[in-house]
Amino acid sequence: MKSKSLWHGVIPAITTPFNPDYSIDHAFITKHAQWLIENGCTGIVALGSLGESATLRFDEKVSILQTLLTALDGRAPVIAGIASLSTAEAVELAQAAKVAGCSGLMVLPPYVYSTDWREMKAYVESVIRATDLSCMLYNNPVAYKTDFLPEQIAELAAGNDNLHAVKESSGDIRRVTALKATCGDRLQILVGVDDVIVEGVRAGAVGWIAGMVCALPHESVVLFEGACNGEDIDSLYAWLLPLLRMDTVPKFVQLIKLAQQELGMGNERVRPPRLTLAGGERDEALATIKSALAKRQL
Repeated sequence: MKSKSLWHGVIPAITTPFNPDYSIDHAFITKHAQWLIENGCTGIVALGSLGESATLRFDEKVSILQTLLTALDGRAPVIAGIASLSTAEAVELAQAAKVAGCSGLMVLPPYVYSTDWREMKAYVESVIRATDLSCMLYNNPVAYKTDFLPEQIAELAAGNDNLHAVKESSGDIRRVTALKATCGDRLQILVGVDDVIVEGVRAGAVGWIAGMVCALPHESVVLFEGACNGEDIDSLYAWLLPLLRMDTVPKFVQLIKLAQQELGMGNERVRPPRLTLAGGERDEALATIKSALAKRQL
């Protein structure tokens, strides 16, 4: 799977489950990933923002990839999120993902340090060129303070044959149309913000790197496919939106894991510095989740 055909459909940015001692729950990773694919998802992205990558050691990241590859056993691609404080570690992780058997890489900008295009290009290009795996650039200026503009992405694509896709998480739908105008069919565009998925598809996106899908895969797939096929999904979208909006706030990890727990598919445990929701904040989130589930449409 070394072509841009890898980048389509609903691909969960899978959460990382933890045991009570905060070690990784590999048994649940297996169960969760298989359940997501059984419900129509087309692949799995691990080690992203929702996967709490910043709290994972290098060896833990590799072990998660290995568990996913064993769990899916070739039935769907495993894509490794590549994020680090340093270029050297990011390159090493990309190469380890290749050795493990991953099908592609989601290339994030560096943690913490954000600067000009010259330095950011050098960073992501080092990761893209570290292997021959198909790569997706992750543009999330809100979270990472680095904004890859359409003309810069076109420059990256021109110089790197294995850059095949962009995860666009700016929240600005005009970026989808700008990328289409700038890059044509050279790159696949995937929506990376849950609450603009229908608008993104209608603007030309062909995939969704999704968050709340970790709790509601069937509904997410029906929504995405309905949007792609021009079906009447307004009612479904309106029902899902209060939950999809949980993907767009600083505590999105806690919120999505809480939804998983309410649906009996995971627990709300997160690694510090994140803490599980508490008090009125947790009560409000639970009320939103329970209200939606009481009106579940599918």
